[in-house]
Amino acid sequence: MRAFFASLRSTLIIFGLVCSGTVLAYPAQGTESLRLQAGPIERTVTLEDLEQFAATGELPPTLQDFAPLITTELQSLLNQSFDIDRHIADRFLQDLLKTRDGQTLMAQIQQAIPHSSRHDLQFAMYETLNAAEKITPLTILAHYPQEELTIDLITAGRLALQLRRADLHSHILSPVLARELRVKSSRSPWPRPSFDPSRPGPHPVRQRNLIFQDRNRQRRISVDIYHSHHAQGPLIVLSHGFAADRRFMAYLGEHLASYGFTVVALEHPGSNIDLLAKISLNREPGEVLPAQEFIDRPLDIQFLLNEIERRKPNWPHSGGLFNTDQVVVVGHSLGGYTALALAGGELDLPALRSFCQKSSPIGRSPADWLQCSAAELPHRTLNFRDRRVIQAVALNPVIGHLFGPEGISKVMAPVMIFSHNHDAVAPILEHQLLPFRELTVNKSLITILGATHMSITDESNSNSTMAQSTLVREVMGAEAAPVRALVQGLILSLVQQHTAKAEIYRPFLSAAYVESRSTPELTMRFTRELPPGVNRWVEALVLPSLVPDATRSAWFNFNQRWVALQHRLRPPRSCRGQLNRIFNQLLS
Repeated sequence: MRAFFASLRSTLIIFGLVCSGTVLAYPAQGTESLRLQAGPIERTVTLEDLEQFAATGELPPTLQDFAPLITTELQSLLNQSFDIDRHIADRFLQDLLKTRDGQTLMAQIQQAIPHSSRHDLQFAMYETLNAAEKITPLTILAHYPQEELTIDLITAGRLALQLRRADLHSHILSPVLARELRVKSSRSPWPRPSFDPSRPGPHPVRQRNLIFQDRNRQRRISVDIYHSHHAQGPLIVLSHGFAADRRFMAYLGEHLASYGFTVVALEHPGSNIDLLAKISLNREPGEVLPAQEFIDRPLDIQFLLNEIERRKPNWPHSGGLFNTDQVVVVGHSLGGYTALALAGGELDLPALRSFCQKSSPIGRSPADWLQCSAAELPHRTLNFRDRRVIQAVALNPVIGHLFGPEGISKVMAPVMIFSHNHDAVAPILEHQLLPFRELTVNKSLITILGATHMSITDESNSNSTMAQSTLVREVMGAEAAPVRALVQGLILSLVQQHTAKAEIYRPFLSAAYVESRSTPELTMRFTRELPPGVNRWVEALVLPSLVPDATRSAWFNFNQRWVALQHRLRPPRSCRGQLNRIFNQLLS
């Protein structure tokens, strides 16, 4: 999830900011003022006044009527600079606008900006990417070819809330998860053992690279093998995410091998880092990830296991290095999907197509865009269950609507899911919490509040494009060391359950141990079932009819600002009923 999704998200943010009514521009060649509408209410705001507010934080007289809506957060947003790969974003934008999603997106923007034309909007976006020295919300309309722009605040507010849906879900769920999953004081305290499973093991680690050629599918699969001379337990396979590589979790491979486990980290040739350049130059957004890759990824692992089994007689010195009868698949992001598919998760393609057709492009997370690539598959269901897979570990998995409730319930092997509340790529609610609820096998959920999508990656990736992005802040490198330590300790304890040392490591698979690894910046929780308090909030956020009541506290401040604005504007008495209906529509 590197440069491409940084660019993809940047483009969506540009669209979203236009829709939110906070995208403004310098009065050089483009818009000089904004006419803000809320039902019968209209006020005109000059760009000079907005620039003054952005620079000083002081409200000019013309903005006093809007004081309830103008906050320090808005000032910060107006001054935020976006680091965008212009070449990739420009090409992506061109391709996106040719698709159905792109046309839907433009139509929604036009509803929020009445009297605007698609030609004018496209011109402004292209010129911003090509000409602006620094891209901020105040520069995006610098080349918009109208002196005055009208913003429908009611429609723009709806779209802005939709754009920030995942963020709002995270804001609401984070304190609930921290509170409801906390170890109760009545339980016995964590008995600290004499050793730390996150520390390196006693065995020297060897690493070698092999290349396997699948001639039937024309796929060249590179693998890194981590092992020691003291082989034990199941074979562990690491599956990377989209636009990553086999070294994405190298630290985990080395750690497990130091305890005697053999780890095979493979590279999926149809969705690895090498695909990135081809995507940005040669493909439309709908072809970002070939639909066939949802079939080829699990087949890559099955092919690899078959090849190892076939070659073992010719590897006389391999001994018990490759226990292909017992396999644990550990996958990150799209690799999480891969692990669950091999554990028995059945793709529900009609349900996925329905979601992709009905969902709005605004508010889609990168994981939503990825999963919708699979909607092009001509099948109804697909099942890749491999009985050799005895355990699946899904780190920040892309699940969403890929399996559906029935498909995810067909997972047969035990599952451990890691979920991070600040994951902007695969948001916590739809891609982890909801699928976790539907699992019927032995399962566990690890939630790390304060972590992001890339927090589990090897420290060598801390200088990647994703890490340096100003659009999506990633907690990586030294800052994410506690996350990697927890991953090492928990996964080691998990795979040790298939060895003679199971009892020694079982205490680490507990809420008490996970919570003990928390830091002031990272709150860590463990559960085997979502408690009723979490379930109520999950259901409230999923079912629209429950959202207004269940999340009233989350909207309270926003509602209060609108009420204050209504009183400040003092509409004519005959319009009050209409205005109330408008505000009620917005808030519902």
